[in-house]
Amino acid sequence: MKRKTVFSLALFATALMGCTTIQPDRDGIARAGIGQTAYVGGPRVTPLAVMEDSRCPMNARCVWAGQVRLTVRIDTGSGYVTREITSNKPVPVADGSLELVEVTPNQVAGGDPIRRIDYRFGFKFSGGS
Repeated sequence: MKRKTVFSLALFATALMGCTTIQPDRDGIARAGIGQTAYVGGPRVTPLAVMEDSRCPMNARCVWAGQVRLTVRIDTGSGYVTREITSNKPVPVADGSLELVEVTPNQVAGGDPIRRIDYRFGFKFSGGS
């Protein structure tokens, strides 16, 4: 009986983590990790998976800066869609545009791969009335 209660509490705590909505900072950027929801002044955005992270490592010289592609869930209040978003390429959402403007931590040449849990993404929403 005790084991079942501990498991239930752990499951409940995990579910609550996904319910947290993060508000934008003073700079207008709302940051969230995988499975967290960011409120970006209009829609709510939940990063689901990293599809590509080809950013140039911070301790390397590259011809191309690279990009990050994510699968995100976008909730506009009237429903939600799952889409792919690429860093610094705004996508139309509702009556504005959503942009992935920040990804941390930085890549490091020769370092360990970034763990899924360590990623943080910054989103900005422009437009809307």
